[in-house]
Amino acid sequence: MTSSLTHLDEHGHARMVDVGGKPETARIAIATGRIRMSAAALNAIRDGAVTKGDVLATARIAGIMAAKKTAELIPLCHPLGLDAVSIDFAWEDSAVRATATASLTARTGVEMEAMTATSIALLTIYDMAKAIDKAMVIEEVRLLEKRGGKSGDWVAERRPGPLQSDS
Repeated sequence: MTSSLTHLDEHGHARMVDVGGKPETARIAIATGRIRMSAAALNAIRDGAVTKGDVLATARIAGIMAAKKTAELIPLCHPLGLDAVSIDFAWEDSAVRATATASLTARTGVEMEAMTATSIALLTIYDMAKAIDKAMVIEEVRLLEKRGGKSGDWVAERRPGPLQSDS
């Protein structure tokens, strides 16, 4: 049995891809997602009135920490020495959008780190504001762009509206 999936060996068993022979190149990945919520929750976050503290500052730190732990969370991911991780937030109608950018120079990409950072930032927003709105919905988490590596650059066909940083 052979497979074209890189995380499966010739017998179909899971494996960590051997990247030892690949050259180190500059790589970047950008991921985004949003959390939809009630007006009360959105206003409390925007006004700094959430009793647990500064929601977006905490979510930013959580997302950055999560990117650094991606290999511990996602089976078969390589542990990476990230050069930089940033997370920006934008206000949308009934939602907050998180956009994470991860970069490094390495033998493998940082898509999973950007996706993990986005997901954990959104989960942190949920955790901090759930007393106001338990019905919040995390949605549209996806890769927007990746640059570098053997497969080259890739950009999603459709991007959400313009992101404006609230940092």
